[in-house]
Amino acid sequence: MRGLAIGDGAPDFALPNQHGESVSLAQFRGRRNVVLVFYPFAFSGVCTGELGELRQWVTELSGDDTTAVLAVSCDHMFSLRVFAERERLGFSLLSDFWPHGEAAATYGVFNAKLGRPDRSTFIIDRAGVLRWRVESAVSQARNTGEYRKALAEIG
Repeated sequence: MRGLAIGDGAPDFALPNQHGESVSLAQFRGRRNVVLVFYPFAFSGVCTGELGELRQWVTELSGDDTTAVLAVSCDHMFSLRVFAERERLGFSLLSDFWPHGEAAATYGVFNAKLGRPDRSTFIIDRAGVLRWRVESAVSQARNTGEYRKALAEIG
């Protein structure tokens, strides 16, 4: 894996969500662990399935104010709004549209040749430290059960 290593401070970013509201990693510092999910494309088969699984998981966590889920792609905010509405996604979908892929590049997961982030997840603790990460092939969905295990270990 390239880019950040476990124990590194997670780089801050500020990106618009599907409603045009700015969301930064810093706003969760000291308050919540963050599951930061980079995905290649809204509306694609594997990504739709993965985010649908996250939707179910977030629903289970609805009373849990210790974890935030942020999903990032290079799709435009307006596309993400339609995607979130169609798939009933109740968490923030962040647009890394412009500067194109800048947040993904900061995390070492931007594929410049294809113009999209790789399928990667980072778990960042309340102190802003990277505690867990995983990358999957573009055609392979990630397992949210692994996220749960990693979150349970950091509390």
